[in-house]
Amino acid sequence: MSFDTGLGLAAVVVLPLLIAIGVGASRYAGLRHDKGILTAALRAVVQLAAVGAVVGVALQHTLGALGFVLLMFVVATFTSTRRLRSSAVVPRQWMYCACAIGGGALVVLLLLILPGVVPRNPATILPMGGIIVGGAMTATTLAGRRVLAEYRTRYGEFEAGLSIGLLQPDAFKLVAGPVAGDALLPALDQTRTVGLVTLPGAFVGMVLGGASPTAAAALQLVVLIGLVAAESIAILIITELLSRSALPDGRTVSS
Repeated sequence: MSFDTGLGLAAVVVLPLLIAIGVGASRYAGLRHDKGILTAALRAVVQLAAVGAVVGVALQHTLGALGFVLLMFVVATFTSTRRLRSSAVVPRQWMYCACAIGGGALVVLLLLILPGVVPRNPATILPMGGIIVGGAMTATTLAGRRVLAEYRTRYGEFEAGLSIGLLQPDAFKLVAGPVAGDALLPALDQTRTVGLVTLPGAFVGMVLGGASPTAAAALQLVVLIGLVAAESIAILIITELLSRSALPDGRTVSS
């Protein structure tokens, strides 16, 4: 048995073993993600198999690529909303996530595609859109969960800020705002250590596809800086929107 990717029979044995290691480590450390690791792996198998068939069609036309990026955005919004809801239920949470992810991704993609920084063709738009939307989703989720957790933990300080005349957004950002920046650390670390610790996918993919290392490095630089910009915008938007939302009572929000 073999795969078109060339992974071969070894992958059939090693991949389940890697999943088992992840589940075992999660259980031993009490991370409570045992089921999540298993379901994420199974979903990845099914989704990538389906996407493999659809992407071939999407890459034939620019509208198809844009439509697929839009689908990515919808799924990203749903995923971030679900993650934030597990921290606290805030009205219009899905709208906040959509604005954060869409705002960050749209600004960056327009700046990269319209002036021709990256080629304006489906083969570039689709992967670039997926990378930027995915980064904005991750930043939105991490920032949203972090600021809501901080708000819950320091609710007394938030109330104290209100009592001395601060408006809700100012009190919220004073207490919870600074921790939102933690969501940008993965993108910053990846950018700082690129070529020294990691060789990201865009670079490796282009080199394996026959492009020169210089061209691959240039595209990877665009991707990394674009991610930092998109995630920064997403963090700004989600923090601002949450600071102005109908916040739950921090004394009754469950963990």
